[in-house]
Amino acid sequence: MQFFDQAAVAHGLPYPALIDALATGLQLPIESPARSVYTPNGDSSAVLIMPAWKAHENMGVKLVSIWPGNSAKGRSAVSAVYVLISCEDGNPIAVLDGTELTLRRTAAAVALAARILARKNSQTLAILGTGSLSAPMAVAHASVMDFKTILVWGRDAKKAQAVVESLALQGITAEVSGDLQATLAQADVVSAASTATVPFIRSDWVKPGTHLGLMGAFTPTMAEAEPTLMPRAQVFADNREAILQKGGEVLQAIQRGLIAASDIQAELAELAVSPQKLWRRSDEAITVFKSVGFASLDLIAAEMVFNAPLQSGK
Repeated sequence: MQFFDQAAVAHGLPYPALIDALATGLQLPIESPARSVYTPNGDSSAVLIMPAWKAHENMGVKLVSIWPGNSAKGRSAVSAVYVLISCEDGNPIAVLDGTELTLRRTAAAVALAARILARKNSQTLAILGTGSLSAPMAVAHASVMDFKTILVWGRDAKKAQAVVESLALQGITAEVSGDLQATLAQADVVSAASTATVPFIRSDWVKPGTHLGLMGAFTPTMAEAEPTLMPRAQVFADNREAILQKGGEVLQAIQRGLIAASDIQAELAELAVSPQKLWRRSDEAITVFKSVGFASLDLIAAEMVFNAPLQSGK
């Protein structure tokens, strides 16, 4: 059995290749049942169990710990471990750092959607939130689109500056934006990743033509954008079933009768199979890609890491 630590997972999942691997892999038959959620402390902290498999090939199971209170302590709110199992004999064949796997596959999936849905002349990217996903989101988006400006907004300016400095070390120039309304007024592409339970993206602050990737609200009670934004937008999902179960502001908009479930126009696999389709109604359309994550993404990424040593001749 092989072990892939954080560095090995990062090395095995460069963003351009991972984004392409997700686009291809999502077109293959993968079973991905609904995740199981447990709250051992009876509060907002939770443990998720996320399995996925390809019959007679591999099965993967991810254990994810989500502790929102860690952010106030300067610790990551999300951590995970991933186990890859052979479906030929049932033996575990690899254990991977699931935290790095999750960060990269999430960023890659949202960037893939942006590559397809955002206006091709988009010049300004706004990263909303200063958690562990912030820098990966910027790097992933910058790998698929040529942005002239990258803005980082967060409630804590020091944390936003830390994200900017982290990006600088990776060769990406970004700047802190202290005013959310002004940030949204400039942004062509918005990537939001937070643990917010109260919406902070106001509907009337989002300008026509904006593409938003919302991935922080992963339970029915969480929200980053106001549900009233959804009737103004073309709505897309990483996975319809998952969004209809726990899709934050999109689910809330459906429950309030602002939109119908049928208004989710496509999910990520459908976008990936027809990337040249004119999904946007016009350059003035607002597009929303809602992501809560699903296990097929993890399996595709884990197999990519596992096969990387063979591809490099090691």
